Amino acid sequence: MAIELGIALDLSRARSDPETLAALARRAEAGGLDLVVVRGDGAPEELHGLDPWTTAVWLAGRTKHIQFGVASPAPATDPTDPHAPYPAVVDKARQSLDLLAGTRLITSESAWVTAPEGAGPDQVRTLAEAGLPVVVPARTEADVDRLTALLGEQGRGGRPRRPAAARARRRAGIDYDGIPESLADAAVEPGDPAFRATASTYLRGGSPGLVLRPRTPAEVSDALAFARRHRHLPLGVRSGGHGISGRSTNDGGLVIDVGGLNRIEVLDRDRRLVRIGPGATWKQVAAALDPYGWALGSGDYGGVGVGGLATAGGIGFLSREHGLTIDHLRAVELVLADGTPVRASKDENPDLFWAVRGAGANFGVATAFEFEVNELRELGWAHLVLVSTDMAQTLRRFGELASTAPRDTTAFLVTGRPRQGRSTVQLFSIVDAQDPEVVVDRLTPFTELGLLAQQQVVLTRYKDVMAQAADVGPDGHHGMGEPVSRSAFLPVLTDEFARDAARLLRSGLVYFFELRAMGGAIADTPADETAFAHRTPAFQVTAMGADRAALDAAWDGLAHHFDGLYLSFDTDLRPERLHDAFPPRVLAKLRGLKRRYDPDNLFRDNFNIDPRLDAEAGMPATERADEETMS
Repeated sequence: MAIELGIALDLSRARSDPETLAALARRAEAGGLDLVVVRGDGAPEELHGLDPWTTAVWLAGRTKHIQFGVASPAPATDPTDPHAPYPAVVDKARQSLDLLAGTRLITSESAWVTAPEGAGPDQVRTLAEAGLPVVVPARTEADVDRLTALLGEQGRGGRPRRPAAARARRRAGIDYDGIPESLADAAVEPGDPAFRATASTYLRGGSPGLVLRPRTPAEVSDALAFARRHRHLPLGVRSGGHGISGRSTNDGGLVIDVGGLNRIEVLDRDRRLVRIGPGATWKQVAAALDPYGWALGSGDYGGVGVGGLATAGGIGFLSREHGLTIDHLRAVELVLADGTPVRASKDENPDLFWAVRGAGANFGVATAFEFEVNELRELGWAHLVLVSTDMAQTLRRFGELASTAPRDTTAFLVTGRPRQGRSTVQLFSIVDAQDPEVVVDRLTPFTELGLLAQQQVVLTRYKDVMAQAADVGPDGHHGMGEPVSRSAFLPVLTDEFARDAARLLRSGLVYFFELRAMGGAIADTPADETAFAHRTPAFQVTAMGADRAALDAAWDGLAHHFDGLYLSFDTDLRPERLHDAFPPRVLAKLRGLKRRYDPDNLFRDNFNIDPRLDAEAGMPATERADEETMS
């Protein structure tokens, strides 16, 4: 049995100056003790001017690694009470200490047990059976030395893998001791040093109870077995952590992070067939394919992970010429909810292959993708910044130009709230041509959308376009709060939509508004070939704001312009959004497949296709409906 031992310093009984307290803490650290508890149970005047919380933090600064325990102050109920700190202030102080000194602070008295002053070996051993650190009151260096000697006599036994300060931050309802052995060394708990780098995503702040980081398909199976034992908790699956929907993190739940499955390899050079792990980023993919003169269309940002985009659709700068990312998928390897590894393609599990291309988050954890990629040489890349005083007219004209451009030209428009009647418009465009005159000819009409304020037009490689994304780095993402985003497919950009969108931008509810040109090769794939059925819209629209209720109300008012939505960019989890994303026949088929591959609905935290409901308004599914959707 592991024994953790520490000292308790009672400020109400202290008769020494702060330097003496620091000397006792340093002596405990040098002697190999685990914890210093700072107590102050008396009235303020009995604590010799010392506040327990402040004293513990100060002592942490005078030591290197020993942990400190101090009871968290009671929340302030009377704003005039000078002795009752506000929870937000205390929490910020704790976060600051974590950043400055690591996870060393324990704020719950239930995280340790106090022995009587002068406790002997038998008392310590008995109290240690609770699995908590045992602290003994100490006033002098001799007291500390006695405990150090006592620790030597007891021995460490099996010293806990994580210190008490880390264990104290564990969330209720998670069997931390039951983490599979294959995953234990890489798992991240709330008290671990790596937690801050793994808790949040690109846009969403999170505080999961546990992050599992499998490195092989077998370890993914182990992670899912653990998740099945914790069905009462949210479950997020993460590749790159850029998903705007933000469901790859949560509060108090589980996250399965497949970032370690990031290998990129060429399977067949003649067929241009490559195998890519879900944890790779599109920036890495573009760099790996470039030496072969190849590329794979992949959204508009190189930092995005392969896994999420390759199961949702993939509308990018090459889509009008080469189709969606999922249109190049030839096979996928994934682990089902029951832990079974499967391969899906047109010839193997074709129904699952159909579902993964557009609704993959509901059916399993992808561990590898096989893509047939395109040959691609140098191309024209443009970033234009314009100023518009008539946003409705700018949107109308952009709609005409972007939807009628040759397939080799794809343009995305980004804008936001107008300032003093002027809107800044950014255009991002790829022209798949090596002749500078052709590139200029394709782009010149777009310069009429407003006053051209800045331009960058170059001949470059696709890898260089993707390389503009910043690397995440070891500190991870630091998203905050909840993203508020709405998405839709726009069949045609009409004058009425342009006016309504301009009005929405003037309202101030939207700080980011994007139009992605579709059409071209996207529509070459039949609508029923993949679960992504919206093949004919001219544009995909995204709007981001800060007020969820206000944006939802405004967006709902534009619904008559739209036909469907793109799941990757929408944070509205109201059930009706699922019906926007998937036409009735598609949703019915997906529900039938869900009943086959995930009947217990393990994968439910990202636009849940609930297998218990039918494809209509959420009524319980009947056996007959089940048979019909499976046919």
